[in-house]
Amino acid sequence: MPDSIVRIEAPARLHFGMLDLGGSLGRRFGGIGAGVFAPSLLVELERADAVEAKGPSAERAEEFARRALAAMNVRGGVRVVVRRAIPAHSGLGSGTQLALAVARGVAELYDRPTEVATLAAAVGRAKRSAIGTWLFDGGGFVVEGGRREADSRIAPLLARLAIPESWRCVLALPASTAGASGDAEVQAFRTLPAPPKSEAEHVAHLVLMSLLPALAESDLGAFGHALTEIQQINGRWFAPAQGGTFAPGESTELIKQMADWGAAGVGQSSWGPAVYGVVAGDAAAAHLAARVRDALNDRGTVYVNAFADAGARVTVRDPSATHG
Repeated sequence: MPDSIVRIEAPARLHFGMLDLGGSLGRRFGGIGAGVFAPSLLVELERADAVEAKGPSAERAEEFARRALAAMNVRGGVRVVVRRAIPAHSGLGSGTQLALAVARGVAELYDRPTEVATLAAAVGRAKRSAIGTWLFDGGGFVVEGGRREADSRIAPLLARLAIPESWRCVLALPASTAGASGDAEVQAFRTLPAPPKSEAEHVAHLVLMSLLPALAESDLGAFGHALTEIQQINGRWFAPAQGGTFAPGESTELIKQMADWGAAGVGQSSWGPAVYGVVAGDAAAAHLAARVRDALNDRGTVYVNAFADAGARVTVRDPSATHG
């Protein structure tokens, strides 16, 4: 497709929690999560003689393009334009979504395989969590099964359930300290102590016997209760690295307030500072969002979303085509 332009919109990733930091059964991490399209990533790619990128996160996009081209044995180049970026270092999976979008664009332009596991390997993603990878692939609520230490494959997708259309996510992004990423995140995982086995067992029990059945039966109350409890347990696991159950400051306070203001489930996405509350219906979402905006007082951004029911939106077009 030498003259084609590939346009990709990818959702932000909400990481709802990990299953086991200790790996006592041979697999570490595992996790649950969902996607939203506000905020979202929007990129356009086309063939070029060299590798170039412009727009927000252009330097990262260029590096991902070089990796993808090399991994796919492509001799040509690519031009990447980042039209809209997910806020970086906010707990929303910005790096993974950008990497996968660039890799998918290269694959489309040069007729290479587009399976998401292949894309992730090409650009070095999903080395711990694969939540963002599976959400890029298909949306919904996903459960992934963690990785074995000596296994280079991404964590397997165990379940993907539809999230009820009426459920809404109020996502708050305080203008506060960025969450851990890159080398700091790697170091944190190296030093975090393994949680008590009983707590990992309880998280697994909550996921299998409360969270997933609640999704299947559209029971927001049960879903929210289980999600909030999982978040509290996960928060204790990460407290030595982040200074508390949740990111200190406004993130911690907003989680408490959203619960007080009627959110059925609350928590922090990954290392934050992004936090969220889940409610039913547009009216409840608008009410909660207004309260959160007042609390932030222009010190952050609030998004109201239905959950993403699909993965990245990919469009391939020929700019030279004419319409009669």
